[in-house]
Order: sequence, then C-alpha cells, then structure tokens
Amino acid sequence: VRIGSGEVLSAGDEADFLVAFYQHSYQDHIDFLREGGVLLYDSDNVEPNLDDKRFVYVGVPITGLTVEALGGTAKDKGKNIFVLGLISKIFNLDAEKLKKLITEKFAGKDESIVNTALMAFQAGYAYPVGKVLTHHYQFEKIERTGGRAQITMDGNQALAYGLIAAGVRYGAGYPITPWSSVMETLRRELPKYGGIFVQAEDELGAVSLALGFSYSGYLAVTGSAGPGISLKAEAVGWASMAEIPLIVCNIQRGGPSTGLPTNVEQSDLHQAIYGSHGDSPRVVLAAASVEDCFYIAIEAARIARKYSTPVFILSDTSLATRIEAFDEPDLSKLMVDPKPDLTPREGGFKPYDLERITQHIPPGTRILDGKYPLIGGLEHDEMGHPTGSPKLHMAMTAKRRNKLRKLAEEIPVPEVYGDQEGDTLLVGWGSTYGPIHDAVKMGREHGEQMGALHLRHVHPLPNGLEKIFAKYKRIVTVEMNDQGVYGFGQLATILRARYCEPKIQSVTKTDGLTFRVKEILQGVFPGKFVSVRGYSPNRPVSGNGEQDVDVARAESIAQGVG
Repeated sequence: VRIGSGEVLSAGDEADFLVAFYQHSYQDHIDFLREGGVLLYDSDNVEPNLDDKRFVYVGVPITGLTVEALGGTAKDKGKNIFVLGLISKIFNLDAEKLKKLITEKFAGKDESIVNTALMAFQAGYAYPVGKVLTHHYQFEKIERTGGRAQITMDGNQALAYGLIAAGVRYGAGYPITPWSSVMETLRRELPKYGGIFVQAEDELGAVSLALGFSYSGYLAVTGSAGPGISLKAEAVGWASMAEIPLIVCNIQRGGPSTGLPTNVEQSDLHQAIYGSHGDSPRVVLAAASVEDCFYIAIEAARIARKYSTPVFILSDTSLATRIEAFDEPDLSKLMVDPKPDLTPREGGFKPYDLERITQHIPPGTRILDGKYPLIGGLEHDEMGHPTGSPKLHMAMTAKRRNKLRKLAEEIPVPEVYGDQEGDTLLVGWGSTYGPIHDAVKMGREHGEQMGALHLRHVHPLPNGLEKIFAKYKRIVTVEMNDQGVYGFGQLATILRARYCEPKIQSVTKTDGLTFRVKEILQGVFPGKFVSVRGYSPNRPVSGNGEQDVDVARAESIAQGVG
C-alpha cells in the first residue's frame, strides 16, 4: 500500500512498514524495507536477524493471539484480520469504518463468519502495541476542496465498467488468470443494462460467440490472457477480413505456454499486432493505469465502431490486481448505448466500398436496389461476394490497411513529461507508466536531462513521434519483456523498424515483477544510481541489449504462485 497527498504513480521502491507472517516472507521481502523502517513480524513463526540494525523490529505472537481470541479451532484463520486491527491502531485509522468494511466484505456469509472476523480485528486493535513500538503514525487529513468524488477499484473492474459505459452490452469468454475477474464483473453487470455475457466451452467458442453478437450489429467483447489469445487468433483474422468490429482484451501474464500465471509481463505486444496469418490489420491499445483501464475501453469501442475492425486492449497482471483511487468518471457525458442501424441503404450502396472507410451493417438491412451483400472469411468484392481476383485482393488488402493509416492521422501525439528535449527520452507502454515517470523525476533531481513519453495507441502509432524523437540524443524503451535475439524489447523493435533510428535502445526484464524506479535508472544509466537508496543490484535487468547472466543464474525469485 502506498499513500500520498499528491498523485501516487507507482508502488515505490521501498516500504516504510513491512508485515511478515512467515519466515520465507521475511526473507523474500526484507530488502524492500527502507533503512529505519519497521518490521512487524509474527514471533510464533519468524526469527529475524536482529543483528541487522537497519530496521526497527516489532515482534508480536500473531498466531497465538489469534487462536486465543477466536478459540483453538481458528488455527491460522483470522491472522490477517488480527493484523489489520493491529495496523489500524498503529496508524490511528478509524476502527469503526474498518469494522463496517469488514461487515460489508463478508455480507451474505454466515453470521458466525462475520462475528469471527470482527473478533479478530478487535483483538488486534486492543493489543498493547505501545509496549513494543514507541511511536505511532498519523496521516494528515486533507479536505477535498472541489472536483468529483473519488472511487476505488482495481484495473479489471475499471476495464469492465469502461466497456459498459462505452455501450458494450454483449460478450463471451472463458476463465483464465488474470482475465477472469473482468468476465465475472461483466456477467454480473451486463444484465442490468439489457445485455448478457456468456461463458463459452473454450476460447475459440468464446470469440466466435462475440463475433456473432457483433455480426448482429451490437459491438461485443471477448478476452483472455496470452494462452487464450493464441487460441482466438484464427477468428480474429476472420474479423479483420469481414471487417467486423470486435474488442479483444488481453490481460497479460508471464511467459509462453502456461508460463507464470500470477506474474506480470508485457510480452504479448507482437502477438497482438501480428498474431494472425496473412495481412490482418487490427488496432492495439494499452492501458497506463487503473483509471486508464476505464477510459481505454471507451476509446477501444469508439475505434471499433468507426473503423469496423478488431481492437485489442492490452493490460497486465499488475494493472488487473492493483487497487487505485481516482476521480469518478462523469457518466452523464460518457455513457452511450448505441443500437444497430437498420435504416435502408440507398441503391448502389456497397458494404465494402473501396473508396471509403466502411462500417459493418447488420444482416437483413435493406438495400433499396434489391441487392444483398454477403459476409464471410473469403476474399470478396465490394458486395462481399467471394472472389479470387488478384487485383481485388490487392485492392481489398490496401483498403483494410488504409483504415489504420487514417486512424493514425487522428490519434493525438502523447505529451512529454519532464524535459522537452535533452539527452534521454524514456518511452513506455502499459503499466510501466508510473515507475517511468517516477524515474524521470528522480533522474532530473540528480542532474539528468530526460523526459518520458507513454504510448496508449501502440498500433498504429500516432503520426508525429519522429519530431519528438529528434529532440533527444537517445531513446530508451522500458519494457517487461525479453531483449530478444537482436537485443531489443518488443516496442523498441517496432519503433526501430518504423523510424529506422539507431538511437532507439531498450531496458527490459523478465523476472515477473514490476519495475522498480532504481532498476530503470540503473538500466538507463549503468553505474550511476547504484548508491541511491532502493536499488538492489542483485535483481537482473537487461540494459541496452546486455543481460547480466551470472546474476540471473544466481538469483532465485519467488514467483508467488499458489
């Protein structure tokens, strides 16, 4: 948990307060505690190195006290609620509000479960922590002087509600970590708006159902994590050929195959852009924050409808599970609920007119000259009728491609944070937004001339980036994926191909963990930021195409599965 009176962009590099329930959790996380920070540990299970004088040690028999408060049958159950009570005392939090939240959390459960949770909380709150900790913490209360009320949710919830606000009423999916909670939210909420979300028998069935909804005139959504997206690839190619609008959410996780189901990575960018046989244009967007998960869904729906094309939304495990507070969206200005346009078309209407960007028309829409179009996955003429004509295939391929070129003309160029010109420009996409901005802030405080540019529209790229790149001596992408055979991250590879610019480099990593600020700075400026607090030189980071293989072999990182 990171709290601040201003904008909180990342989880930060160090903790002021660390709670350890078990020995392994102490050993795995003690290096994240800042010097002078407090280690609160369960003295029944943890034996810290008390000779390490960097920290303040507070030992509490958490397990024993929880069992004592709840009875011998409690065992390990309730320890987290006990610690919540203990922390609320230390940080002077409103105990009554927390009790209310606990009651709401367990609403619908047996009353005995609610009472047990409240007993555990009260036991922790009543513990005489003053005997072992000489100081408490106090958060300064800040009154809101205006603006909209704030809401709190995780990225998957924000994405689901953004889709609803964008008028998406139908969809289909198949459960997989970390996508499943998007699906669960849509299954619960869409019926309130007259829609439905279907759990299909498999991934191909899910995307096919979603395409059926879109075919009927209602923009639909499907989604998964990387393994499921691979299975949907053929049907997404059909949507490109038939020019059917579709939203595809990929909540990325680590590695190929089953990989690291509960860890973070940004290794599906190339899959999103190129993951289909043939020339299969699609749009790729990437959410930058929990709040942006809401707004990126609205942008995806706008583009899908206007350009009749598949639109990928890339999120990741970090955004999916991260909880943030942000200003409540003004739904009165954002909510839309479009219906299929069944208005008869004038004679001569062509659903795949080569001379314009066409929108999908629902089946059964009348064309007044009596002609009837077809829709399918075969190459076709302007009425959708199958064709093997070489000239028509070339023309239709160009038509589908040119939609994305037209979109690139309307995408706003991202603003640069920090120095508007200088030595180094960091370029990111997705959940690296916060750490990159914090890295620029810290780097500038240490005398570096640097800025940051974050891409929400990853494919096609907005026109005008080349003018920004020209103002810096080097461009460094910061990505949670591998440097690849040629030494560059996936975004860096795309940018180098697009702009033929050798000064584009990358800092990458694949440990399944989010970037720390000092990792970015050490990767961008090797050797300069090692002494700055918070950076751990034992965490492997690839910088500018070079990886410390020995360090990577020597370290065993707990992946957090289970």
